[in-house]
Amino acid sequence: MKKNTLTIRGLDDKVVENLKARARTRRHSLEAELREILSQAARQPLVLDPLAEADRIAAMTPLVRSMAEERPLLCAGGKP
Repeated sequence: MKKNTLTIRGLDDKVVENLKARARTRRHSLEAELREILSQAARQPLVLDPLAEADRIAAMTPLVRSMAEERPLLCAGGKP
């Protein structure tokens, strides 16, 4: 597999310091941490239509009835 080199210009100093701190906490070099971040981002699917993606995810989620649907709530006097 061919390895490429990237150059990123114009990053804010605070962004670079935060990335360095993140790398230190994970005991990585800045380069290794950036490689991991970019690899993870590249594996994520590109979502062009967020509403369609939400519908797709909702379709995979089983419908769960709430307890309120199972039995009525009692009022203070004990009557529904």
